[in-house]
Order: sequence, then C-alpha cells, then structure tokens
Amino acid sequence: MIYLDHNATTPVLPEVREAMLPHLGEEWGNPSSTYRFGSHLKAKIEGAREQVAALIGCKMPREIIFTSGGTESNNTAIHAATVSQPDKKHIITSQVEHSSVLTYCRFLEKHHGYRVTYLPVDREGLLSMADLENSLSDDTAVVSLMWANNETGVFFPVEEIAQICRSRGVLYHCDAVQAVGKLPVKVRNLPVDYVSITGHKFGAPKGIGALYVQMNAPFVPLVHGGHQEHSRRGGTENVAGITALGVAAAVAMKKLADYDASIRPLRDALEEGILSSIPDAERNGNARQRLANTANVFLPGIDSDAVLTFLDSQDICASSGSACMESAITPSHVIKAMSGSHDRSSESIRFSLSSTNTFEEVKTVVMKISQLGDLVS
Repeated sequence: MIYLDHNATTPVLPEVREAMLPHLGEEWGNPSSTYRFGSHLKAKIEGAREQVAALIGCKMPREIIFTSGGTESNNTAIHAATVSQPDKKHIITSQVEHSSVLTYCRFLEKHHGYRVTYLPVDREGLLSMADLENSLSDDTAVVSLMWANNETGVFFPVEEIAQICRSRGVLYHCDAVQAVGKLPVKVRNLPVDYVSITGHKFGAPKGIGALYVQMNAPFVPLVHGGHQEHSRRGGTENVAGITALGVAAAVAMKKLADYDASIRPLRDALEEGILSSIPDAERNGNARQRLANTANVFLPGIDSDAVLTFLDSQDICASSGSACMESAITPSHVIKAMSGSHDRSSESIRFSLSSTNTFEEVKTVVMKISQLGDLVS
C-alpha cells in the first residue's frame, strides 16, 4: 500500500504504541482514585501535559486541556468564547474552515441567534486581512480562523490575525490541527486565546487531542462532570491516549527541524509529475504559503471519485478533501470557495505525505495518474 493521506490520519508510532500498552493492561486504574494504584497515574497525565505544552511553545502546562480530538477542541473554544460573552452575538470565521468549526457556527446561527461572517478566500486560498478588519465589530465574540488548511495546506497569517483581534479586544481561536507537528508553533509569542490540536495527525491514536487556553482567556466547559482537567473537562481521563499524545508530541518536537527538508522534495516531485502528465492540470492553493507535505491538484475532466476508486484499486490512498466530509457525496467546499467552480471542486485530489514515503512511491503514483491522463486524452 502507498499511503498518501496523512492529513486525514497518520499511523501510530511504534514508541507511542509501546507507551500506551501498560495502560491497556496492568496500569488500568482510575487516576482520580485516592489509592496509589490509580492516583499515581496523575503523574503520567501531567508529564504528557508538559510534553504537549513544549511542542506548541506553551510556558504553562496548566493551559493545556486534554480532549477527545480536534472537533471537541474546536467546539469547546467557540463555546467558551460565546457563552462567556452572552451580550455578543457575532462570530467571524472563513468559508474554508474544517467542518467542526463551520457546523458548530451554523448550529449557533440556527438555534441561538448568532450572526456569522464567513470570510472569503482568493483563488490561491489566501485570506484578506482588510476583510477581517472590516468585519470586526463591538458585537464580535470570537474570530475562529485556522492555521493551515487541511485540504490545500495553505497558511493563514496567524500572527497578523492575532494582533488584529487583540487590538480590537476580540477573542481569537485558531484551529492548528494541521499545523502542529509540521510547523514551529509558539503560542507564548502569539496573542491567541485558544488553539486546537489532535494527536492522530502526528503519530498518536485517534480519540485524543488538546486545547490550549491562554491563562487570561475566559473559559466555560463544554463537557460538564467531575473535577478532571482542573474542572475544565469532565470525564475519567483517557490515560492511554493522553500518554500517547505526550510521547507523540515529544517525537514530533525532535523531528520538527528536519520536517520540511525531508518531505518537501517528495511533495514537489509528486506534484510536478502529476502536473506534467495530465493536460491542463493545475495546483490548488498558493505555491509557497502552504504545508510542505500537501499537494492538491485539479485534474480537469476527471471526476475525483473515479480517480480515488482507481487509485484504491492500485493500493494507493489519497482523498478528495477532508476525511470528515467523505461520507457526503459533495464536492470540496474548500476548492469551491477558492474557485467558485463546481467542476473544479469535484475534479480535485489531495495528496498528503510524510517522511515515511519514498521517491519510488512517488514515481509509481505519477505513473498511475498518467494512465488516467491517457484515458482522457
């Protein structure tokens, strides 16, 4: 199998799996217990909190809340910002955010009377800071704009967004799910209030994530229950998952300096090979301002579902957009927002690589894609 869908999920790292195993076996106690068999696991949780804090440049580990993943983290951040400011009924986001942000914003529009501004992007997936500034008002409760797009890899200017929000006294939530582990993230240097991450994008299992909440940012729990997570997220702690996230964060931090150099040449070779083998094929997204591992290409006249079915028959894994949207037979909302074209959004494919991929795999994929080009021509 050639796996080129790492933005959807990544394999669990061997060292992460090894760290989890004791908590799936002999270390099965409840960390909230008073007896040592369970309570000693609190140290494991706090150690993982420190590892996650280090990866995102957070000075105070207490600012990290463990969650079930990126969706919960995104929902929690927007919930905290809105519920803590009941007199403010305006939210700003973008048309290309992850479904967990867009769906929650639409829920607030429909059921709680919020007004939501969905900022547009240009043909390269870039956001206008003038549009953001012009959309801010005294009624704005929160701005929720991602760090890196999951479909195109295109970056938003997070530091500039954060500065604009802080200057206007507006809370800023950043979905950094695709950025953490791939880019240097230093929240202590950014005036950002909430940052979402999830472990399965960098070698931890699915079902564990975290939310950074800046110490002065308002917070209201989304999940109510016991005293866990300093009373900010109820529920018995997922010790195995939390331990896994901590180890994955530590591994990602060690590899971060070499991440770009190890993956960009593979991505560029894949992209250039596809663009040269399919007539009129084009890149989706800005060529420079994007993740080193992500290539999203428009293959005119070739339906993306047909491409993915063909690639799957060749044991090649790719996607046509967000994995969270795959069950719905709809074109990519990201490419549609960028291009305004239904055809382009339904004839585009995302490839997302890791350092485990090889040039031989890239060569094979380009060869298989070129066969599709032969059929079209």
